[in-house]
Amino acid sequence: MTAPLVIIGTGLAGYNLAREFRKHDSETPLLLITADDGRSYSKPMLSTGFAMGKDADALGMLSAGQMAIQLNAEIRTHTRVTRLDPDNRRIWIGNEPVRYRDLVLAWGAQPVRVPLAGDAADAVFPINDLLDYGRFREAAKGKRQVLILGAGLIGCEFANDLLQGGYEVELVAPDAQVMPTLLPSAAATAVRRGLESLGVRFHFGVVAERLERTASGLQARLSDGQCLECDLVVSAVGLRPRTELAEAAGLETGRGIVVDRFLRTSAEHVYALGDCAEVGGLNLLYVMPLMSGVRALSRTLSGTAVSVSYGPMPVTVKTPVCPLVVSPPAAGSEGSWTIEGDGNDVTALFRSADGRLLGYALTGTAVQRRLALNKELPPLLAELPQALALTPST
Repeated sequence: MTAPLVIIGTGLAGYNLAREFRKHDSETPLLLITADDGRSYSKPMLSTGFAMGKDADALGMLSAGQMAIQLNAEIRTHTRVTRLDPDNRRIWIGNEPVRYRDLVLAWGAQPVRVPLAGDAADAVFPINDLLDYGRFREAAKGKRQVLILGAGLIGCEFANDLLQGGYEVELVAPDAQVMPTLLPSAAATAVRRGLESLGVRFHFGVVAERLERTASGLQARLSDGQCLECDLVVSAVGLRPRTELAEAAGLETGRGIVVDRFLRTSAEHVYALGDCAEVGGLNLLYVMPLMSGVRALSRTLSGTAVSVSYGPMPVTVKTPVCPLVVSPPAAGSEGSWTIEGDGNDVTALFRSADGRLLGYALTGTAVQRRLALNKELPPLLAELPQALALTPST
């Protein structure tokens, strides 16, 4: 029998790739493997569920069985791949070998673990997938006070969502502002003010060191000695691409699994896509670059080699109390920020010395400028020259 195309992961990357691949190839056997229950859902919706009053079942769209029918595929759920064997074009699930025609690693990123002491150190909830959200949603029933660790994009989105869902929120972060790697201070101040207007209490410049159980719930001790009472703790300190199995198999890795512009890893017939992939030195944990990769790789896997290119990739942050769209300048860009507007309506533009727009952050009503500004931005990954773009896939 023909060996299948194997996709490891059934998140946005895995399922969208399978859908696009089936548009070009309806015959090749398709096998998807996932460590969770394989429900189809939109991960960005996880940080809107409380405001919308939706539990995990309501956020789920189709079951693994329904997806298998839709995709004409086999989907193995609650299954962990234990080893990659690219020399023999197979993977291992325990003692079971599984052959592949081509293999796509679409297993995403995992939450960074918060190093906490105390008898409640295991009571911290990361919310990285639908099962995580379901567990947290159950634990939150009848509770009121939530402590969020981390003031990045995800921490701010969850803070906004939980407040709109009727919870009290305190947020602890080691930085001096929200989203320090994405926003200049003026835009960060606008977002902070918006969240504070809903009731968020920020604790900047500190980290949580201990988490203890008390008679009434939990108590977090911060690095400055302050103690905060809470019912639940959410970890939003960041994500790290999953690279362990790839490294063990000898694949090249950096921040993520290193791939070329055709999303090929250093092993033949093995590709990486989405949050786990590092494309042209970029590891972008957002939907737009993921979908660009999906469209290109689906064509490559069906016989027409298509390279990935990224145009401007603005990120819309789900903080409706203070709308935010940001297109951060590429790492290493030389230039400076200029700030226009005041209050919650800030236009921050990052320009080079010769005036070229390299990035922006827009808050409040200023987000209306995003389409016009996108036309000025350079691509993050320019299209390859025609000769290189026609390089055949392995």
